[in-house]
Amino acid sequence: MWSYEKRLMLPINIKKKNPKLAYQIITQYGGYAGELGAALRYLTMRYTMPTDEGKALLTEIGTEELSHIEMINTIVLQLTEGATIEELKALGLEGNYVEHGKNMFPVDVNGVPFSTMLFAVSGDPIVDLTENLAAEEKARIVYERLMDLTDDPDVLAPLSFLREREVIHFQRFGELLNKYNKMKG
Repeated sequence: MWSYEKRLMLPINIKKKNPKLAYQIITQYGGYAGELGAALRYLTMRYTMPTDEGKALLTEIGTEELSHIEMINTIVLQLTEGATIEELKALGLEGNYVEHGKNMFPVDVNGVPFSTMLFAVSGDPIVDLTENLAAEEKARIVYERLMDLTDDPDVLAPLSFLREREVIHFQRFGELLNKYNKMKG
């Protein structure tokens, strides 16, 4: 059972409009290393973890990834606040506007829609945790590259926070993988 608290993990207050950056950050919603894939991957994998500790960890991190989606949505919404149709057209985003307005749609930075084929779930705890380590590292590097694209402190703060959470998830998955490898013998 989950308890939902209606607040972001980190307050976000972006003051400067930047639709181009918003549509680059959207990749962390629906891209190959995005939060949607991570949340679905972990919440699916939890069922085949051999220990309650493993099930709890996958549930905890999977739920946190859902909160990261809220943060990404908030960043994109604030970066596009007041964007005109002309600005969106200049960025080549007419198609997104026609189908989704200024709403978030899970795509990567190239506009390729999210697919469940983006995440792997094998049912083997060792294989799945190894996949999770790679997924967290992919997300971390994408956040770092997004941070390279801006000097806006209001954007850098939440991106940096999200990057650090990827590092912590990597560490937690590594600890669990080590325990399972020792159990395997």
